[in-house]
Amino acid sequence: MVPLTRALIKRSPEKPPSPAGSAAKSGRSFPQKESDTIRTVALAGNPNVGKSTVFNALTGLKQHTGNWPGKTVQNARGYFFHAGKEHVLFDLPGTYSLLANSAEEEIARDFICFSRPDVTVVVADATCLERSLNLVLQVREITKNTVLCVNLMDEAKKKGISVDLTRLGARLSLRAVGASARSGAGIQALLGAVAAAGEGGAGGEGATPLIDYGPELEQAVSLVEPAVTQRLGGRLDGRWAALRLLEGNESLLASLFHSLGFDLAADEQIAAALNRALAFLEESGIARDALRDRITAARVFFAESVAREVLTEANKTYRARDERIDKVLTSRLFGYPLMLLLLFFILWLTIAGANVPSALLSDALFSLMGPAKALLSAIRAPEPLIDLLVNGVYKTLAWVVSVMLPPMAIFFPLFTILEDWGYLPRVAFNLDGPFRRAGAHGKQALTTCMGFGCNACGVTGCRIIDSPRERLVAVLTNSFVPCNGRFPLLILLSTLFFAGAGGGPVPALMLTGFLVLGVSATLLSAKLLSKTLLRGVPSSFQLELPPYRLPQFGKVLVRSLLDRTIFVLGRAVGAAAPAGLLIWLLAAIKPEGVSLLIRLADFFNPFARLMGMDGYILLAFFLALPANEIVLPLILMGYTASASLSSFESMASLRALFLAHGWTNVTALCVMLFSLLHWPCATTLFTIKKETGSLKWTFVAFLLPTAWGIAVCMAVAALARVFG
Repeated sequence: MVPLTRALIKRSPEKPPSPAGSAAKSGRSFPQKESDTIRTVALAGNPNVGKSTVFNALTGLKQHTGNWPGKTVQNARGYFFHAGKEHVLFDLPGTYSLLANSAEEEIARDFICFSRPDVTVVVADATCLERSLNLVLQVREITKNTVLCVNLMDEAKKKGISVDLTRLGARLSLRAVGASARSGAGIQALLGAVAAAGEGGAGGEGATPLIDYGPELEQAVSLVEPAVTQRLGGRLDGRWAALRLLEGNESLLASLFHSLGFDLAADEQIAAALNRALAFLEESGIARDALRDRITAARVFFAESVAREVLTEANKTYRARDERIDKVLTSRLFGYPLMLLLLFFILWLTIAGANVPSALLSDALFSLMGPAKALLSAIRAPEPLIDLLVNGVYKTLAWVVSVMLPPMAIFFPLFTILEDWGYLPRVAFNLDGPFRRAGAHGKQALTTCMGFGCNACGVTGCRIIDSPRERLVAVLTNSFVPCNGRFPLLILLSTLFFAGAGGGPVPALMLTGFLVLGVSATLLSAKLLSKTLLRGVPSSFQLELPPYRLPQFGKVLVRSLLDRTIFVLGRAVGAAAPAGLLIWLLAAIKPEGVSLLIRLADFFNPFARLMGMDGYILLAFFLALPANEIVLPLILMGYTASASLSSFESMASLRALFLAHGWTNVTALCVMLFSLLHWPCATTLFTIKKETGSLKWTFVAFLLPTAWGIAVCMAVAALARVFG
């Protein structure tokens, strides 16, 4: 695969989906106009053109998300006021075309066609305008009320690219507005263009045709268009519908039937005109199955001519620079080694940078225990309640915060910088080949990367995969990559047991190896599922390599800390508090003088020993089902057997506690392996149930990684006993 002008890496099959997967079967219906005083606005655009930024700039916080009816593709709807009118803005799925090769394209096409928004805004990338014009032209054929928002004008300026917006608007017969949505530049002009375009009413009619498809095809269209226009009665543009009928687009025909309530192609006048047009094309040497290629080619040539007229590039070296970088980062020789090296560097920075702040934070939080006990005693709280609140709940929370916060506060900003820079799509590009060979969809590389942040988010992200079989494979295998909740335990144990006296790069090397192991388990499991429960052939897809961009470090810091670090930490704290209470109760309740905690640990101990662990560790994994972040605090609380954590003044004292309970390097390794390979957390399982709608597949998602974890840990423990 070779990058093509920073754009499409894989091309989808030209054959449209059959009606069985179309709107006619799904029963999908789109929101209609809410009232005459409210204007509906559709927001369309290619992926990675800043469409979400434009959406946020227009709507602010007045938005909500959900699923498109009949589809597991997420949408966002927002509201804004301008020129005395309320506008409801629908953020359509990012798509390269409206040819309906995927659920995203089908939704975007059907919404623009059948919901008839008052205005359709298409967001384009000023740094690669020609690519975006393909979608602009398709939308423009459907509705005259189209506004073109040429975003990323600031980046275009830095790269020496200027866009003649006046000429662009004239060539496309629409309003063209330049914007830099990240800074807010051009948003007011965009609002004005939307208001002006909305004065024309619902956009169901096209204006003067923009593209000449050649004398033969134009003659064929002229034979069909009058009958189609008459039958539609202004509900859709007749020329556009005539072209789609000539193409024989089955997906569109099914959507037309569902929306209009009648079969357009079955109308006697239309059918007769269509037969005459197809016969004429056949006499002219144009086969019907070649029509789509001719139409697409004409659109591409027109887009190229417009781009040549409106674009001026003072400096073309940036394209060459991006291509030179990609020749290295996506090459067969250097792609994987550099990917692993960069991952190792990020993990090394995370581990090395987290040690000191973690210790300081731990000291600060644990120093508050004395004052907290004194305060509760002063208000005459019962001793058992003081013990429960301070030693049970607070101490657990203190450990979660002190262990999790520092590494996350380093890892997430670094990860977000790579995302903003444009490297993560290159990672997906590199991983596409292995995923396809495993029988999975190439887009699973993207959802796997999302799983490193949160497996539940990774599962939700699987909606971008159109194939139901491949989407299910991605859902079932997403939890093999460690989420942020597992990183603190992996970091701590690798540091305590494998760093050596001088520390060094060993923990980072181990973590890199664990991440590679997680991806390898994902590929092996995908291959297994594709050969057994979910047989099938992987499908192709489109993947964009966006231009490299200098990250906005201030926004990266805020977004990574607020949206990721604080969110994850809050979820961990919410799960740790009741878990700490449960552990306290298990340790405090002592029928016949032996606590329930000890009884449960003894029950699990024989099986846990086979896995190289002990009963307290396995019990902690079970109790940590709400959140992986609390495995470590639960292990520590279990070891004290007095319903509270001991005081640890250093990492050395924490290591001494583990050694006192029989830990070895093999124990630590098995705990790390089982942390990597075990059941998903409750949030992820709930998300899987919601996405699949099946308890059976949710159980498979629980069982699959757990079986891997048990098998791997048992193998490691057995080898250690043989060679130890």
